[in-house]
Formats: sequence, structure tokens, C-alpha cells
Amino acid sequence: MTSTPTPVRSRDLAELAARLEAELGPDAVTSAVVAQETGGEERFAGDRSGSAAAGTRFLVVLPQDTAGVQAALRLAHATGTPVVPRGAGSGLSGGAIPVDGGIVLGLERLTAVREIDVLDEVAVVEAGVITADLSAALAPHGFFYAPDPASARLSTIGGNIATNAGGLHCAKYGVTRESVLALEAVLADGTLLRTGHRSLKGVTGLDLTQLLIGSEGTLAVVTAATVRIRPLPVARRTVLARFASVEAAAGGVNAISRSPVRPAATELMDAGTLTDIDASTGSLLAEGASAILLVELDGYGVDEQVCDLTTALVGAGGTVREIPDEDEAEHLWELRRSGRGFSPEVLRLGEDIAVPKSRLAEIFTALTEIGERHGVQTSALAHAGDGNLHPCLALPREEAGEGIEDGVLPAPILAAADELVRAALDLGGTISGEHGIGTAKHHWLDLELSPASRALQQRLKSALDPDHLLNPGKAL
Repeated sequence: MTSTPTPVRSRDLAELAARLEAELGPDAVTSAVVAQETGGEERFAGDRSGSAAAGTRFLVVLPQDTAGVQAALRLAHATGTPVVPRGAGSGLSGGAIPVDGGIVLGLERLTAVREIDVLDEVAVVEAGVITADLSAALAPHGFFYAPDPASARLSTIGGNIATNAGGLHCAKYGVTRESVLALEAVLADGTLLRTGHRSLKGVTGLDLTQLLIGSEGTLAVVTAATVRIRPLPVARRTVLARFASVEAAAGGVNAISRSPVRPAATELMDAGTLTDIDASTGSLLAEGASAILLVELDGYGVDEQVCDLTTALVGAGGTVREIPDEDEAEHLWELRRSGRGFSPEVLRLGEDIAVPKSRLAEIFTALTEIGERHGVQTSALAHAGDGNLHPCLALPREEAGEGIEDGVLPAPILAAADELVRAALDLGGTISGEHGIGTAKHHWLDLELSPASRALQQRLKSALDPDHLLNPGKAL
């Protein structure tokens, strides 16, 4: 059973702030309250999924280094104060939403790339390093960091580790956990823990590195990581394939699986997504009810790969166009990363589910049927190469009825989301492919995890964080 820390009083919070300032310096500690009028103006009030309730009081603590993180956690442990670790606030599941009377422990000042070793093909980086900045630092050495969530220009390495973030290139290079060899982390009581190894192989003891990856800050606060880096591909090539329907495009994904080609990225955008992208960017991607597969190939023999890929996609009914111009290709990928436009006149819920990639057509069909059943507009884009779907459920605000406040979604959207999650599970999938659980998906955990599994995870949580102070109410 998870225990919930008792929030401290305002006086206690002020006393804690003074003690933290004495340890870390006055510029590292700020008192914050989520504004009553806006509910979210405070920069540390939440993440991209939403913010804490108006009136929530908390301290923002921004250490300069691992020793500062240790000092903050020691004081939090001594005073029974809950701590919410935070990267860049780019999460989509509520994992960085503050707890009333707690600490938001920001890692944004831990930005050092401590080491780049091209012979061992590793880099040692601090948790606050922006994901895209790491690849930029590696480029002069002829290397790159493979994990690339759509938020790569904003998200941090620590945040990626906390959620086991995915991205466009997961199909070939894997999610974050495939690129992390070792961690420097701080336990809830301030104890410094080093896990893993620098070598590519290592089986000594239990794999605590993999345990911490994806734990959403509930087990420890990651301050640095040893990550795998990879040589920049000798060539890249983008191919665009258009299909008459999203189900046909999903068939194109199956055709790729049967071919000898393994793309670096395979992204599927349905008609609704293409229309939204056009509306928000002025592009001309949409053509009726058609869907697009945007594919990137890399490495040696890229011309041969293009040939084999084209044969597979044409055989599946696609109209294929190779994009040799690098500027045009980059523009297409930027459009894909932009996702979709969000009109204030429309209430939307962006979901994150995953299914075996062979069953993409089934989940897209289910999405359409669920939308029709609940009177909700649906669209989706997908990291099709690994079956990770990002559906969008939308309803014009004027159709939502009376009593819908900002931040509260109408019942039809919530009912559709619930049915969609259940459909993904029925197809052998999961309730979250890469965004994590946070608070947004906590109520669906029992659908996927058995009572024995949840009980074991709670015991692991208690072993590392006996007082349940780290990110209480999130993930587990």
C-alpha cells in the first residue's frame, strides 16, 4: 500500500527553504504557488499534460551538481517532504506535476557533457543535457545519440531516462534503455548510487540500471548517465509512400517487415493528421482520405535499400517517391515532428498506446469505430516501425455542452480513450509506449498489470524509497 506524505505547513515550507538556501545558495531555491487565476503560469507548475491545482504551494530547488541533489534529498528525507524530480517539463503524462507542500527538484542546471570516448563508443552526460544538444556535441567526432523523441530540442537526457523515451528512430536503434549502460543516481535519503558499467557487456548483480530506466523518478533521481553513441551513417535517404487508406498504409508496414530492409524510421500519418498539419503549417500533404508512410533509410548500400523498399511498398499498393533533396527531406521530417495543430475551439486528448506492429491496421480500424460510436473526431500518427500509436480524440468545444471547464475533457472523449486503451491491450499492446504513466494513466494500470506484479513493484519502491517521498502518486 502506497503511503501519502502529509503536506507541510507554510511555516514549515519557509523553514525548509531557509535550510536549503544555506546548503545550496539563495539562487537555487524559490518558493512558488500555482496562481489562482491561471492555474499554470508558474513555469514549474506541471508539464505539457497540465499543471497542479491552483493554490498548490511548493519549493523549486535547482542544484548545480550531484552533490546539491544529495543535499536537497537529505533535507527532504529528514523533514518528510515529498520530492518531484523534473527535467524540462516536456512530459505528457503528468509526471512533473508538483505536490502541495513539496519540492520540485529541477535538474536543468546539470548540463555537462563530462566525456566523449569514440573508441569505447560512449559518452558520460549529466541529466540536464538537452537531447538534441548531445548529438550536436557528438557530431564533430562523427557520432550521434540514437534516441530522438519528437521533443528532442526541448527534452533532457534525464527526462528521457525517467520515461524510457522513444522517438522516430526506435525502429532500428531502440528506445532509451537500449542506449544507456550506467547511471549515477541519488536515492531518497541522499545516498549516491552508481549502477551499470562502461563496458558493453556486464552481468554482475541485478540490473539496477534497467530498473531505474522508466521508473519516472519514483525510485531515485538520475543525475548522470553513461550512454552508447553511434557513428554517423555514411548516407541517409528519405522515401515517401502514399496509400489510399490508413489500413493500406499499415499493410505497407507489414510489407517492409517481409523485406530485407530495416529502416531507421517508419512514420505513419493518417488523413486527419495530414489535414491538421496542413492547417497549422500551410503545407500540402493531405490528399483526400489518403495516408502517408515517411521512411528514412541509412547506412551503406542506401541505393540498394531504396530499391528493395520501393519494391515492397509498391507491391503493397503504395505510390512511392524518393526524396533525394536533403532540404526537402528535412522539411518533411520537421512537418512530422510538428505533429498537428491545436485549435482553441477544439478539445483534444492526445493518447499514447502501442501494439505489435503487425496489428496496426486493426488498431486504426478500432480507432475509427470507437470515434464513430462516441461521436468523437479521431486521427493518429504512429512510429509504425515499432507499433507505437499517437491517436488524437477531439470534439469541437461548442459540442461539448455546458459545464466543461478548462482542463476538463468531455465524457465522450474520456469514454473513447478508455475503450481505445482496452482495444490496444486486447491486441497484445500496452497502455503507454513511450510517454509513461505519471498521473494521466494511473487509473488504467490494473488493466495491464496483475495484482502480483503491482504488489512486487510496490515492494521494490519501498526498498529504495521507504517513506514514499519520491514522486508520490505517480507511475506506480
